[in-house]
Amino acid sequence: MPRTVVDTGVITSAVELACRAPSLHNIQPWRWVAGKMGVDLFVDPHRTVTSTDRSGREAIISCGAALDHFRVAMAAAGWETNVDQFPNPSNLDHLVSADFAPVDYVTQPRRDRANAILHRRTNRLPFRAPKHWGSLEPVLRSSFDNDSVALDVLSDDARPRLAEASRVTDALRRYDDSYQHELLWWTSPLRDAEGIPESALVSESDARRVDVNRQFPVDPLDGRSSAGTYDQAKILALSTPRDTRADALNCGEALSAILLECTMAGLATCPVTHLTELESGREIIRDLTAAPAAVPQVLIRVGVEPEGELIPKPTPRRPLSEVLEIHR
Repeated sequence: MPRTVVDTGVITSAVELACRAPSLHNIQPWRWVAGKMGVDLFVDPHRTVTSTDRSGREAIISCGAALDHFRVAMAAAGWETNVDQFPNPSNLDHLVSADFAPVDYVTQPRRDRANAILHRRTNRLPFRAPKHWGSLEPVLRSSFDNDSVALDVLSDDARPRLAEASRVTDALRRYDDSYQHELLWWTSPLRDAEGIPESALVSESDARRVDVNRQFPVDPLDGRSSAGTYDQAKILALSTPRDTRADALNCGEALSAILLECTMAGLATCPVTHLTELESGREIIRDLTAAPAAVPQVLIRVGVEPEGELIPKPTPRRPLSEVLEIHR
């Protein structure tokens, strides 16, 4: 297929939407380079969280989510994105080279999917149970490449084991000073264009009612409390055949697809990764999935936001000038 030059404004707008993808602690570890005939995506090794994500796996998952967001944005603008993964064997931080071909017609569902990027939020509040799950689950399964990533919807019976694994994971890191320092650093109010703002965190009261979630530093004087009881979210697990960079990238793309589908269905979502950062947590998740030989990569809580809650504000993003280079 012949490669086609795409207007710089289209590329810029698509990258801007792509950068709304979720990332560990909102570190935004991506770097984009736009040339005359295509776009390259790199993971920025200087923006990894070394104690939380020792292998850099979660940074690549984040880049995979950004890649899928980019494809969605380009599709809504009338372009098909052709991706070549890891095009440079001597530089594994070079994740993707992409070029484009025009499409004849942009359907409304393509536009709706791109619009969902602007409405998606990571919501850490306790959720109500999602309605009509039986009709949504097949849509989620069809939204990504099932040969590369496996989706398990964990049963309610699995919840106690997941909750225990979450508590054990937090306990194992209680005296890990480097890990605790990273949590404080990325939740500091001094972070302007990165990190997790106070508005995206929950009070101690709400945190106690979500039994499968990372424990962030909270203000003990924060008396906020959402309506409802304990978290009733569906918990999804994404696993891959191995634990390579390609697996992490594929997982990120699947994560993006699921988050956007849930957003279009009016559901709230929250990716959960602390349980897959230690092998003890991975072992428990592995035992609860249909493919115990696969490698758990990320959990996702899906549900309905508590009644009366305001829509969370969008978390900050780095200026486009810091993440996009244009060479034309």
